[in-house]
Amino acid sequence: MKSLTSRMQVVQSPIIPVVGELIKNSPGTISLGQGVVSYNPPQSSIDFLAKFLAEPTNNLYKAVEGIPPLVAALSAKLQAFNGIEINQENCIVVTAGSNMAFMNAILAITSPGDEIILNKPYYFNHEMAIAMAGCRAVLVETDENYQLRPDAIASAITPKTRAVVTISPNNPTGVVYPETALRTVNQICGDRGIYHISDEAYEYFTYNGVKHVSPGAFAGSSDYTISLYSLSKAYGFASWRIGYMVIPQHLLDAVKKVQDTILICAPVISQYAALGALQATDEYFQVHIGAIAQVRQLVLESLNRLQGLCTITRADGAFYFFLKVHTQMNAFELVKRLIQEHQVAVIPGTTFGMEDGCYLRVAYGALQQQTAKEGIERLVQGLQTILGS
Repeated sequence: MKSLTSRMQVVQSPIIPVVGELIKNSPGTISLGQGVVSYNPPQSSIDFLAKFLAEPTNNLYKAVEGIPPLVAALSAKLQAFNGIEINQENCIVVTAGSNMAFMNAILAITSPGDEIILNKPYYFNHEMAIAMAGCRAVLVETDENYQLRPDAIASAITPKTRAVVTISPNNPTGVVYPETALRTVNQICGDRGIYHISDEAYEYFTYNGVKHVSPGAFAGSSDYTISLYSLSKAYGFASWRIGYMVIPQHLLDAVKKVQDTILICAPVISQYAALGALQATDEYFQVHIGAIAQVRQLVLESLNRLQGLCTITRADGAFYFFLKVHTQMNAFELVKRLIQEHQVAVIPGTTFGMEDGCYLRVAYGALQQQTAKEGIERLVQGLQTILGS
């Protein structure tokens, strides 16, 4: 068949399956690659499945924006944890994960050729979604600590700009943006008549007393702030595919058109499980996120042995460290050697837009303490061996 061209040719291939294939070909590899957690959903999620099964009409389509009990529970959570009040100015839409929420937002607010500002390093699925929509990602450099540079963001805005995207706590760097920076960026968006898309998938994962801040809670921001959330991380819900978005009321019709076309409604059985998850006690988070915090400390202590070979930036959120490796080696080649020669996998920084230099994302959320200790030891020794050779 004659080769066809399409918009997908300009979209990068997702890196996780590529690294996954390398891992499969190197049995025994410990993965510090994919951003998932090791623990399971709370028992209350499983208990609520009986409620789904008890109602025969649950086999039918439900409201595009989500089943009412879940929407109500999310409204209460947003008020209590994020300081976001759901009122006549905004609304909730339940999605199949927050990646879908992002695509909903991009398709709702743009036309082909429009621009979306991403801060580097970016989350690769954001850049991919923008390209799929026929839009252009405008990349803005962060500072040496991967913190926002509001002046640079403001300078990058053009008549084609439709939104600025921020991710805090951040994937891939793990940094948390302070309230002052988020307020400044949010105000720039309000003043320029564009949207602020705030990805908060890692909202519960902060350390050292650092607090998460939701721009959607800022006074007067609900008309132009789009907030994205996920149950995948905090509730061990990755395969259940439930996320949600808080959007200005005036975007609801557009978002419903997108979601109804692609999905109709998020899987109703998963929505019931999500409703059950929201019944979990604080102890559920304290135990599991506390365990990840312990792994984080272990990983950090080991990474500090790489001083001189790598720059390790302070990261008080998510479950990532983003290393700048002091080498001329291509990041993907380094990743391949780490897998094939040292049986440890990380993600190359090139997939996050970091083409100038060698960067690696280290993910530690999916591992128990002993496995993480072994994996990070392999990484440290591997980098020492490869870079020293």
